[in-house]
Amino acid sequence: MRVAVFFAAAASLGGALAQEVYLGFNSGSTTTDRKVKKQADFEKEFQTAQNLKGSPGSFASVRLYTNIQAPSKDDPIEAFPAAIKTNTKLLLGLWCSGTTNIDNEINALTKAIDQYGSNFTNLIIGVSVGSEDLYRVSESGVRNEAGPGQNAKTIVKFIKDVREALGNTSLRRTPVGHVDTWSAWANKSNKAVIDEVDFVGANMFPYYEDDKGNDFSNATNVFNYALNSTEKAAGTKPVWITETGWPLTGPDWGQAKATSDNAKGYWDAIGCSLFGRKNVWWYALRDSNPDNKAKFGISNELSTTASFNLTCPSGSGAPASINKEDAKGSGSTLFVSAKAILLAIILAIAL
Repeated sequence: MRVAVFFAAAASLGGALAQEVYLGFNSGSTTTDRKVKKQADFEKEFQTAQNLKGSPGSFASVRLYTNIQAPSKDDPIEAFPAAIKTNTKLLLGLWCSGTTNIDNEINALTKAIDQYGSNFTNLIIGVSVGSEDLYRVSESGVRNEAGPGQNAKTIVKFIKDVREALGNTSLRRTPVGHVDTWSAWANKSNKAVIDEVDFVGANMFPYYEDDKGNDFSNATNVFNYALNSTEKAAGTKPVWITETGWPLTGPDWGQAKATSDNAKGYWDAIGCSLFGRKNVWWYALRDSNPDNKAKFGISNELSTTASFNLTCPSGSGAPASINKEDAKGSGSTLFVSAKAILLAIILAIAL
């Protein structure tokens, strides 16, 4: 009986581990002054993310946009060794726009697998093939001069190329998906991409939704509409929140105003309702796009004291384990506590 109970408890622990919810930030390959980030830059960024004061969860994950270290052709990005050193989980990104193939992105990834082995591959949560490519070729993307993109047929081909390239590697069972705007996912002409992916990465910014009444007071309604539309289109595929946030400074966009108070209010209303429940990569710890006049970075100087209080307020909707006015430090409490409790049970039974 004791052995049977022991294995049942062990299975429960395994189930808890399998259901880990990830929390992190997006990270570009350059800084706002167009300097290419090196390993030390990424390390400081990842360390800051994990040690933010008052953080409501452990921001121990990062979403990348490319596997390639500029200006090389296909050298692995230096975020990889930085992630290994700081034990930061990775949602990889392959840049897919403005090209007819993604061979260099794939080469950089396979080089990294060979170079770093399991120290690298054990950190990988998933692989995103592309970012907002479908949006950029949409009517609104063209109108907003968003730049070159790709159609659904090309993205599906690239996803298959990645699966084939990883088929004989330790990443062969790693989820492969695509990241795009909620409106691109809701567009039925892109259904072939949904059918092909393991996960749907959704970027949602009520600040930019100027056709939906985007005054800050309506931000929650706009976000929920975008999320519900994405989940409806995704069907049984899991939806990961790959970008969301509200700018602290920048131009008015429709009725939306970029202020620190609104950024904090958005964090409280939207972020705190998602943290610990869905995979979330917040936009952003620090800004990296010099062409974007709206600035979303909550710690552009990489101080562990963010631009606003990160603690989730009472009544914010956050899960009980992170809904604490007196939150301290890096905050991996939710998942670590669950593991500790289950491990204690297993040991007690075994003894």
